[in-house]
Formats: sequence, structure tokens, C-alpha cells
Amino acid sequence: MPTAPKNKSRIEAIDLMRGAALVAMIVYHFAWDLEFFGYATEGMTRETGWVLFARGIASSFLFLVGVSLYLAHAQGVRKRSFVKRMAMVAGAALVITVATWFATPQGFIFFGILHHIALASILGLAFLRVPTFVTIAVAIAVIAVPSYLRHAFFDHPAWWWTGLSTANPRSNDYVPLFPWFGAVLLGIAAARLGVATGFFERLAAWQPGSWSRPARFAGRHSLAVYLIHQPVLIGALWLFAFVVPPQARIMPGDFTRACQAECLTVRDEAFCQAYCGCMLVAVEREGLSEVMWQGDRDSAVTTTLEQLAFECSIESDAPAEMENEP
Repeated sequence: MPTAPKNKSRIEAIDLMRGAALVAMIVYHFAWDLEFFGYATEGMTRETGWVLFARGIASSFLFLVGVSLYLAHAQGVRKRSFVKRMAMVAGAALVITVATWFATPQGFIFFGILHHIALASILGLAFLRVPTFVTIAVAIAVIAVPSYLRHAFFDHPAWWWTGLSTANPRSNDYVPLFPWFGAVLLGIAAARLGVATGFFERLAAWQPGSWSRPARFAGRHSLAVYLIHQPVLIGALWLFAFVVPPQARIMPGDFTRACQAECLTVRDEAFCQAYCGCMLVAVEREGLSEVMWQGDRDSAVTTTLEQLAFECSIESDAPAEMENEP
């Protein structure tokens, strides 16, 4: 069986690809931060183009996880380096969970990209010596599962990490096992094919120009970049907001657009139209059209909005239930 290139020196092209994915991630997170601070339209990053961009970034990261896992451990798991890497990734995932629990409790990250990488790295070991066609077949099945096997059993928070609940839970970064593990498996399969065809031997000999040095450096230190970039971006925008405060967004059209963009990530179009129409009427009736946009609104307003959301959810579900009655 062909062997993976010896890792005496890094494959610079892989570092470059990982660095390019980091740049794309920073662009997306900066757009998300602009929306969060009020400098961009509410719901902008939940529109189709941005959603596809985000999914492409996550897929590329996870694909490269699979590639790197195969290249590093195909000839036998290097336990010391694997355990060290796992400890770093899992520790960073825990830090992200704790930090976001305090910063954004309503959308804290309980199973994001780092959590997925930690679990996928363990599960991926079982596929390092599996025939390529089997790995690809399992990858396709993993990607397809959420379209066919969602069930109310998985609605309990203990099972949210699977991605098989009937509605996606609210989180600022949600990367469940299904379908995303499929990208890791495709990376393992691609690496196996690349080694068999001598592709990685040729790729290892390619030396990108000096123009790529910053991206390659970031790719070599991707975990550190991931952990640092958001505090830097948020801190910069927080300071900028003192100089140029964002304008309040109170237009009904903005509210409807934002509401439906977020709602469609977890429910169907008919429900979202009814729900967002109900919420628009409710917040205007309660005189909350302006204060609901404020990030520092008091707990009483938040409680009222949550109650309105609950009532509108029940009301919007009612027509669907009536249609299903005999």
C-alpha cells in the first residue's frame, strides 16, 4: 500500500489552503460582528448567500481535518501527538462554550466547529484503513441522514450534538455530527487517493511564493488564530462604536426580513410567515419596536419579548395542526 509522505517538513500547500479558509472565516465573522453591533442589516448573515458562504468555510475546514488526519496517522496512530492535539482542541472548545455562555447565553456555542473537530478526529481513526469506496459511501450516508432520519427523540438537549432533532437548536455556531462528519470522511478518502496516486509527493515539492507567507503562517497556527480573531474584531468594533455609534434599526421591513431569515433556519416558510407577521404586530402593540433592537435592553423587556415569541409560536402552529386534523 502506498505510504503517506513523511512529515519531516510540512506540506506548505495544505497550510496555505487552511490559511485561505481562515481568511474567509474572518470575513464572515466580521460581517456577523457588524450585524451584531448594528452596523449591518439585522439578519444579513442568515440570508442565503452568507449561509452558503459559511457552510463552504466549515466544509473546507473539516475536509482538511480529514486530509491531515490521514496523512498524520495512516501508518499508525501517533498516540502522543494525537492526544496532545486532542487536548488542545477539546480544551479550546470548552473555553468557547464557557465564554459564549456568559457573553451570549441565548445562542451560546455548545457544539461548534471545535467540538466537532474533536469528536470527528476520534471517529475518523476508524476509517484510516477502510477502503476508499466504503469511506465515500459512509460519507454520503452521513450527509444524507438529516434529510431522512430526524426524529423527536433527538429533540432532548442531550442529543443536539447529533444534528437529528426536528428543529435546529439556537446557537451562534452549530456544527453537529450529521451531516458535517461527512466532510471529514471525504477528506480522509481524498487523502487516501492522493497518496495512492502520488499527488501528495508532488504537492510536497511545490513551494508557494513569499506572497503566501502570512496565510501559511496562519494555517500552521490555525487554532490560535481561531481563538484570537473574534476577541480582536469584537474589541475593535466595541471601541469604534464609541466614536461612531450605530444607527437604530426600527423599520418594519428590517424586522420582517431579519425574523424570517432566522426562522427559516429551523422551520418551514409557511410557519415563518405567520410567526413573523404575528411578532411584528405584537411588538408594535406593546410599544417595543425601538427598544427590541437594543443590545442592553433590561430583563423585563427581554421577558416580554420571549413571552410574545412563545404566544406567536403557538398561534402560528395552530393552522398547521388544524390542517392535519381528520
